[in-house]
Amino acid sequence: MKTEARTLAFSAFMALLIGCAGITATLASNSQAILLDGLFNLIYFSVALVTIKVSRLASRPDSESYPFGYSYFESLVNLCKGLLILGVSVFALVDAIAALLTGGREIAAGLAVIYALFATLACSVTAWVMHRSQRYTHSPLIAADKLNWVVNSIISAAVLAAFCMVMVFEWLNWNNVVAYVDSVLVMAVVLLCLGVPVRMASQALKELLNKTPDEAIAAPVRQAISIALAGTHTQEVRVRMVRPGRLLYVMVHIVLREEGTSASLKAQDALRARIDDEIRRCYSPVVCDVVFTANTHWAAPSCGLLIERHT
Repeated sequence: MKTEARTLAFSAFMALLIGCAGITATLASNSQAILLDGLFNLIYFSVALVTIKVSRLASRPDSESYPFGYSYFESLVNLCKGLLILGVSVFALVDAIAALLTGGREIAAGLAVIYALFATLACSVTAWVMHRSQRYTHSPLIAADKLNWVVNSIISAAVLAAFCMVMVFEWLNWNNVVAYVDSVLVMAVVLLCLGVPVRMASQALKELLNKTPDEAIAAPVRQAISIALAGTHTQEVRVRMVRPGRLLYVMVHIVLREEGTSASLKAQDALRARIDDEIRRCYSPVVCDVVFTANTHWAAPSCGLLIERHT
């Protein structure tokens, strides 16, 4: 799929399909592991509907109501996704511990295996579609969805393997062990994958709080600015960056040397264009704001990256 909207719509449809199948299979198999998977996908489907709306907003220009555009909505959606996944995981963990302490839970292993096989295949196909879509559109919403489906595929595969073990235990008449497999499986899955929603929510929260982007993004931008300013009469350059969602905001304060304070507005505009072009070579989409200040009127701000220049 070559468009963000179609890819996200496919992701939402698959979440609804697997969620409905999970709830149906839970009624037949009495497995809390399957219930966890079904609830997870149904909740994700509800968030996916909002994600599609945000995807359309993110492509719009800024407005009077939102002068900085709609990119922050992408971070907000990813934060909600992470918190929802975390909430469902904690709920499932508590329920599994309670079941474990009260003698476990009997399940119908045959039906559980059929559902787990279906879920593993469906999640794997969806993750592959998300991966292919990233060739055509660089979207943090699709990247978050891809991570979700990869984790979901691993969980489903683990559930499938465990339910196959249950069938083996039943064949061996290890009935005392069978009752605990479902609860232990839920606990293992939650504990192994708990870091994913935590990292997703943490990254989104940092973006909402205007934290400087990771060095992998910031370093090439700083280098691009230095290349654009090569040979110019500047004394200091201060760079600030924030990255809500997919959009990178770059603020560049340039302190001119005394001999460069008479630079014409035309020359300053040309330098702005050069800086903007260099930054776009390493990152897009980006909004770049370049401000020139004469040395005699410059008061160094208390924050921001300083690039000292002596050319």
